Amino acid sequence: MNDLTHPPVTWTLAQVEALFALPFNDLLFQAQTVHRRHFDANAVQLSTLLSIKTGGCSEDCGYCSQSARHDTGLEREKLLDVAEVVEAAQAAKAAGATRFCMGAAWRGPKDKDMDAVADMVRQVKALGLETCVTLGMLKPGQAEQLKEAGLDYYNHNLDTASEFYGQVITTHTHADRLDTLGQVRDAGIHVCCGGIVGMGESRRVRAGLILELANLNPQPESVPINMLVKVPGTPMGEVEDLDPLEFVRTIAVARITLPASHVRLSAGRRELGEAIQALCFLAGANSVFYGDKLLTTGNPDVDADQILFAKLGLRGEGVQGRRCAGH
Repeated sequence: MNDLTHPPVTWTLAQVEALFALPFNDLLFQAQTVHRRHFDANAVQLSTLLSIKTGGCSEDCGYCSQSARHDTGLEREKLLDVAEVVEAAQAAKAAGATRFCMGAAWRGPKDKDMDAVADMVRQVKALGLETCVTLGMLKPGQAEQLKEAGLDYYNHNLDTASEFYGQVITTHTHADRLDTLGQVRDAGIHVCCGGIVGMGESRRVRAGLILELANLNPQPESVPINMLVKVPGTPMGEVEDLDPLEFVRTIAVARITLPASHVRLSAGRRELGEAIQALCFLAGANSVFYGDKLLTTGNPDVDADQILFAKLGLRGEGVQGRRCAGH
């Protein structure tokens, strides 16, 4: 069993693969031990996600219902009005969310859209919520504009390991993603960065994704782990399902290698069911997207989450639930 008393500063692929290969009970024990060292074991950070501009994206991400290149039946919509976004944020706060995330289906924001997005950030922030946006690839100066508006987090996932990236996306590169993450860090914005599993990748690729996330310096403050939601009409609409226990393993390995990050159950949570979600919380997940819809796919509704949290003795909580002060 790997000794995590002094975890490595830089992880190797062999070390991450060795974690994946542990007996399930040993892996979850290590993950829960690391989790309790850094966080309140029974607190879950609640984020709500709103699509502020849906459909018509020029990119060819193989999993995405919003790509203009895929025939998924999704209608293209314009950027929401600021008032609509604020109303949704107020409802999310009333339901218990502490962070409000706004996503737009773009390759990257145009300069003409930035003023409206910055206004959304300012007004949501004024409600007392943490703010997060996911807008695609940024151009120089845009991260600074968002920081000035009060943005707390920028989401830009690696999606998958660099070796598998070209089988998922061809219209931009893995290096493009890292460039945007660098701009976000340089602007002083927290990073939300994770990936998607269940896209037909091997365990080695899953280990490679976790390795790349763990070796970001500094590590992301928030790490969403998505289970692919198969959308008819996308290139990945009929890939073979990932074993749910392999998803739990992925969560556990993420917790061990990213000890001070919030690890978030994101897309695909509704499909996992209560028992697998419970194992994911045991494996160190301590954040969820909260509300009955993500960008375009379904999510457990608030009542279902409250029932599950009551069964498990979990409570929704903001970042003040952290034990450590490092991030």
